[in-house]
Amino acid sequence: MAGEAADAHSVVATIQPAITLLGLGIGAALASRALRLNPIVGYLGLGLALASLGLAPDFSGPLVAAISEAGVMFLLFNLGLHFSLGRIRAEAGNIFGFGSLQMLVAGGGFAVLFWALGLPVMFAVIAGFGMGLSSTAVVIGLIRERGQEDCPVGRAAQSILIFQDIAAILLLVTAGALASGGDLAPALGIAGAKALAAFGIAVLFARFLTEPLFGLIARAGTTEVYTATALFIALAAGWATGMAGLSLTLGAFLGGMAVADSRYRILVQTEIDAFRGLFMSFFFISVGLGIDPALLVADWQLVTIMTAGVIALKCAFNVIAGVLNRWSVPGSIQLGFLLGQGSEFTLVLLALPAVAGLAEARLVSAMVTAIAISLAVTPFVSNMGRKLAGRLRQGPPDTKLAGDDAPVLIIGLTPEGRALADALDFNDIGYLALEADQDRFQTALADGYHVHRANPADPRSWDAIGVGRRKVLVVATGATDVSREVTPLAQQRMPDVVRIIAVPQAGELAEMADLGLVPVDMSQSGGTARLIELVFSALGMTREVPVPGLARDDAMPRAA
Repeated sequence: MAGEAADAHSVVATIQPAITLLGLGIGAALASRALRLNPIVGYLGLGLALASLGLAPDFSGPLVAAISEAGVMFLLFNLGLHFSLGRIRAEAGNIFGFGSLQMLVAGGGFAVLFWALGLPVMFAVIAGFGMGLSSTAVVIGLIRERGQEDCPVGRAAQSILIFQDIAAILLLVTAGALASGGDLAPALGIAGAKALAAFGIAVLFARFLTEPLFGLIARAGTTEVYTATALFIALAAGWATGMAGLSLTLGAFLGGMAVADSRYRILVQTEIDAFRGLFMSFFFISVGLGIDPALLVADWQLVTIMTAGVIALKCAFNVIAGVLNRWSVPGSIQLGFLLGQGSEFTLVLLALPAVAGLAEARLVSAMVTAIAISLAVTPFVSNMGRKLAGRLRQGPPDTKLAGDDAPVLIIGLTPEGRALADALDFNDIGYLALEADQDRFQTALADGYHVHRANPADPRSWDAIGVGRRKVLVVATGATDVSREVTPLAQQRMPDVVRIIAVPQAGELAEMADLGLVPVDMSQSGGTARLIELVFSALGMTREVPVPGLARDDAMPRAA
């Protein structure tokens, strides 16, 4: 019994820091919302407050560190879900062109500056290019918070961050070779070969294994299996690249990329999102805990100058890179300020004895603190760039790329849903269809519809689906129960979206109308035609009807 009590006490002691941070994190998030601040600021502030109270060592255990690392991995996995092979080909110019240009200008600029200040050449190169990196966790979190994933600035930032993750691997390899005294060229060559091999494995997985795997899971029909599979892919991919000597985040990104082309992507993203947000809070709190309050007090002038200099120079270098990439000045400013902070990878680099030993300890500590502070003030700096860019350009600063977001969301590819999809397709209007029923999903997929397997009744999936960006939402499932349950939240989350529902029984029309939906009576003849006309009317468009027996030159008729 004594042994069991000791074991129980050990378990409690292990999980207590995580439970404490979880509770405090909830309070920090609520306080941030009340103050109209980004939750990231609240998490970083909480970490700094705990460090100021001398409590940082209480939260330095392996469990908190593992959860923090998992949060970053889930974030990169989520980013990978939006970068299919097709998009990587389409974004290759941004990833390898703009990304390398940004690293050359920003990293090279800092390296030259450090060398000019008399720091050792090797430190100037490693730390300088390390300062050229930006925080993937902070920037992607902001982009998601603002809904900028598909606007030009958001897409470019994500592409640059992908290249920076590759560059970070090379910097870590360089630092490792410096520590071991080995030859640098072979080490870099081996790391490059491993990265290419990991990318090749991800491509093969995406092409041959993803759909069969999730099809098998779908037949099991168990939600827990979906959750477990999503977590397994994200964590196992990161673990595999970590074991190969590469970064965990690169593997997580490749794992997401392997699922990006799958029709189950939205379902996987829904399962990951809940864990991503929770675990990322631990990461940001840990960054705040890493700020040295004693150094802030003792060397506040040095830290202040260094923080201001790092942010100002980083923003300036990024703006120059944007202009050199033939971006407009407003766009370059907005992107430059968004990427104007240090990186968690740089904190890792400066913590390596082989790197830290090349410069004065006081200077390295001030650099680490300046980077941590730059992460904390990123929302404010980014907002400054956003407002400045808005003043310099005509129109909103975050205009979406034309055609990126389909205006119509169809829930349920029943015969009525298919008829609406056909009408939209014939008129060159984009739509996204969601189907929760596996049999209907497989049939619609075989017939060539743009359909994803997802459960729109789960509000967790709404962000992944992007319901707030749609103009019209059509419920064509033939059921009304879910609409009754989710209507209060739907009215709050998507007040500007026209919601149309196909009602199977006339007796439910008044109830659906009272809930704020536009009901269509499907029990009478002509219901499908009225449904389609309502959608086109909501879009403010005139419907072109195909002539029987004829087809447009640029469209193949879909099988009935």
